[in-house]
Amino acid sequence: MIAFVSGRVAAAGPDGAVIDVHGVGLSVQCTPATLAGLRVGEQAKVPTSLVVREDSLTLFGFADDDERAVFELLQTASGVGPRLALAMLAVHTPNALRRAMATEDVTALTQVPGIGKKGAQRIVLELKDRLGGPVGDGAADVRAPASAEPWREQVQMGLINLGWSAKDADAAVSAVAADLDGAEAPPVATLLKSALKKLSKG
Repeated sequence: MIAFVSGRVAAAGPDGAVIDVHGVGLSVQCTPATLAGLRVGEQAKVPTSLVVREDSLTLFGFADDDERAVFELLQTASGVGPRLALAMLAVHTPNALRRAMATEDVTALTQVPGIGKKGAQRIVLELKDRLGGPVGDGAADVRAPASAEPWREQVQMGLINLGWSAKDADAAVSAVAADLDGAEAPPVATLLKSALKKLSKG
């Protein structure tokens, strides 16, 4: 298992980043929160989990070791693969997921694209006793909903990492916010893709 990668951030996109490790560019799939903490051209150390399939080797990256541990535990539930586990962490923090399992909050899990009510009930049943309760100082921490201000900073930073100017990034974020018009927004990765489309059209 590759526990982490450390090197210069060579590139960043809506769904992942490329880390230059001694001249080898490793593609790492990440949550939006993880991507927001990476800066192209700067050094980074990213905890990782290697998922091996018959036809692929995929490296997933995380903001910290706790996020990685939860990612791996989520996949012990039937029907939860790495992509869905990553989507769950894109919507909820590790502690929010622990709280959802502990309180059997099916509604919280159905906020994740790809999880319906029955699937959420099954996941809660299988993981309730595996994830444990919230840990650390952020025991009540949850990902800020995309309709709140923090998503703006994540999307803007993602655009800047991709090479856009702060001015262009801010304009694109404002345009995306205007399209939402107060409605509940999708995950940050989806918002970032929307902003990129607006910039490419502009």
